[in-house]
Amino acid sequence: MLQTYKNTHKILVAIDCVIFGFEQTELKLLLVKRNFEPEMGKWSLMGGFLGENENLDKASKRILFSLTGLENIYMEQLYVYSETNRDPVERTLSVCYFALINIQNNENEARLNPNAQWISLKDKPKLIFDHDQMVAHALKTLKNKASMHPIGFELMPDKFTIPHLQKLYEAIYDAQIDRRNFSKTILATKLLIDTGEKNTNSVTKKATVYQLNKEKYTQYQYSFLNLPTLKTL
Repeated sequence: MLQTYKNTHKILVAIDCVIFGFEQTELKLLLVKRNFEPEMGKWSLMGGFLGENENLDKASKRILFSLTGLENIYMEQLYVYSETNRDPVERTLSVCYFALINIQNNENEARLNPNAQWISLKDKPKLIFDHDQMVAHALKTLKNKASMHPIGFELMPDKFTIPHLQKLYEAIYDAQIDRRNFSKTILATKLLIDTGEKNTNSVTKKATVYQLNKEKYTQYQYSFLNLPTLKTL
């Protein structure tokens, strides 16, 4: 029988999730107000602890499901935060993930933690521990990836217009994007399928309604595309 390692200290492993959503014109974060100490009553990222018989990806999916009721969500590991004083209770490593949720399509399926709330990124309150640092890191990663990979579509509803899609990219980059360049470049990717429908809610010209070409999306998900986010006004 193998003996346990001697002269070692046990360290907790936490999973923290930076969860992005998009609604109307705003990039949002799913945050939770803590109902326990330390920092009770303050805003926090969604998170939990690694189970004894779990790997990190399994734990992150379990935690996300337990707090939102959602499965099959885009999620990837971001970074490991290991400052010795990052948690005032015990020495705790945090493995940070970021996730992208389609708020509109999942609104009816979601079973949000009663203390959770979607908050505009521009109105983000101060978060506990090093969670503000995690959000900043996740946003930087989202910006970098969105310029090369079509992961922004994970935040869009099933049907959308090109102006709506442009608003998403403008929210991600916090900058205006040239309309003609955006439309021309995004159509050239062949990622969009014309549904034959028009947006009847438009106050001006009726915009064409599109769906994501999921086959192309799968093909391009890890390819490098020149997406139209780099040429801003």
